[in-house]
This record gives sequence, C-alpha cells and structure tokens, in this order.
Amino acid sequence: MVFIDACFRKETPYTPIWMMRQAGRYLPEYMEVRNKAGDFLTLCKNPQWASEVTIQPIDILNVDAAILFSDILVIPLEMGMDLKFEKGEGPVFSDPIRTKEDIDRLYDYPEERLTYVYETIKLTRERLPKEKALIGFSGAPWTLATYMVEGSGSKTYAQIKKLIYTDPEFMHALMIKITEAVKAYLLKQIESGVNAVMVFDSWASALEKDMFFEFSWEYMKDIAEFIKLKHPDIPVILFPKGIPGYLDKIDGNFDVFGVDWGTPMELAKKHLGDRYVLQGNMEPCRLYNKEATKEGVEKIVETMGAKPGHIFNLGHGMLPDLPVENAKYLVDLVHTLTKR
Repeated sequence: MVFIDACFRKETPYTPIWMMRQAGRYLPEYMEVRNKAGDFLTLCKNPQWASEVTIQPIDILNVDAAILFSDILVIPLEMGMDLKFEKGEGPVFSDPIRTKEDIDRLYDYPEERLTYVYETIKLTRERLPKEKALIGFSGAPWTLATYMVEGSGSKTYAQIKKLIYTDPEFMHALMIKITEAVKAYLLKQIESGVNAVMVFDSWASALEKDMFFEFSWEYMKDIAEFIKLKHPDIPVILFPKGIPGYLDKIDGNFDVFGVDWGTPMELAKKHLGDRYVLQGNMEPCRLYNKEATKEGVEKIVETMGAKPGHIFNLGHGMLPDLPVENAKYLVDLVHTLTKR
C-alpha cells in the first residue's frame, strides 16, 4: 500500500494523497446515500451505507486511502450522552458534563457499544482494493471534552477553560476517562481491519502553550504510545490543528504529523520533518480554482520534494460546495507531479 509505505518513510512511486472529509456533501453520490438515510447519525450507524460512502472517494477521485465514515462524537454518544445534530447549529448535547457526578454517570466502556463502526470497517476492508489503505480515527480527548462540557461547538470555550483554571483535577479526571475510551476504540478499529489510525484535535488552538501540552498533547501522546506498543506495524497520525507556535516542543512515539493550512509547511519541515512524516497542508479553498490549486500543489511539492517523508492532504476538510472535477484534478496533479 503506497499510503502505508509513505507513513513509514519508505520509497513510493509517487506522493500519496487523500483528503479530510473526502466522503462528504460535495459528492452527489454521498448526498444520495445521505438522503436515503434521512439523518447523519442514522448514516453513521448503518454499516452498509457508511461503508458505501467510505469507498466512494476511492472510486470517484482515485485517492490512495479511504477514511472510515463516522463521527468523532460517537464516543460521548455511547458513553450515554444525549446527542442531536441540529440544522444550522451542528452537534448538540442536552446534558453537558460540568460536575464530578456528571463524569460518574458516563458509561466506562463505550467501545463495546460501537459495534456498528467495526461492522463498517469489516465491510469496507472486504470491498476496498487491496492496494488502498483504510484509515480509522478518533477525536482527541481535548476536542471530545470541549463538546461534552460546552454542550455544542463554541467560539470562546469559556465553560471548559474555566474548569481548566478553577478545577484542573476535575478536568484531568474527565480527560483520563475519555483517553481510556479512545485507546480501546482505536484498538477495536485495528482489530476490525483498519490499516492506520488518526487522532484529530480540531480545537487544539483554543489552548495557550502550557495548557495545550498538559490537557491535550500529553493525552494524544499517551494514546499513540499505547497503540504503537500493541501494533508497531500500524501507522499513527496525530493532527493538532492550529498550533504553529508550539511545533518546537512536539515529541512522542507516532509516525505522521498532520499539518493544518495555517501552519507554513516550511516551519513544520524545519521542526518536525526529520522525525515525522508530514501530512498536508493545502488550503481547501484553493480547490475552487484550478490555477490556485496548481500553485498550491507546486509550492508544497517544492517545499517537501518529491521524495519520502510527505503525504499530500488538505490543511483541513473538504467544503460542501467544492467542485468534484477540481478534486479529481488535485489528485491527478499530485500523482503526476511527484512521480519518482
């Protein structure tokens, strides 16, 4: 598998590419299945449909890896929290976690209830071409905790950050509980057939430096270490979004570092390129224009070189109205420009 070889810095015929949110609303084929499902959670919980949309980008775009179609919030959902996706508002928990009693009511083994995810993985791995990788994933403990404490997405993260400074003991208790769930969940994904795992910390930039390392990065490192000890042959990708100022302090036992579009690739290469394979980082909005796409690809390829140590990706997810034709153009362009 070209993607897996690239994760381990082995020689590959070209730089592999996949895209975050590559199974999404910009694809008419995805919307067809989504409409059939009726709502987002029903789609996530139906292995046949979830598997179908996981594979669509492989067939349509010829990307080098499929990423499991699911949602990061299935962990708090299966911990017993009440999750709804409100139109125009996104995910909402009606029962946020604010006290020790709230932590105590969370179910300890959510991975046992996530059988629909493992079914999706098994089905998908059976259907995927052998040379295409399947990536499993989880939200990072900090990002999951922000949703669980705030009750929804947030611009200020005031509730959870208040707890960090007023009751750090409470916050660490919550982080430990989530971290153990993520470890067990990723382990079961690997046992079900994924070829790599990725941990997304979408809200890493909400934290100042010391707090980021204490409440986010230490827990991500712990998860990576756990997986690498049990499965050294499975690549671990960590993606803390929006922390260019903290790169000089990044360490840990993992294979690939996800670079967001707000972090200059040169900076990531300078601080991390000798220790980790870098994944990223084209600004998704460049895909609205083919010239802008070409310019973006050429700049990243020039920085990274058409050699081992890089996986091409966007610096965040595909947007719902991006032209499919432009996404195909991007994949073909990366494959062509980086042919060894």
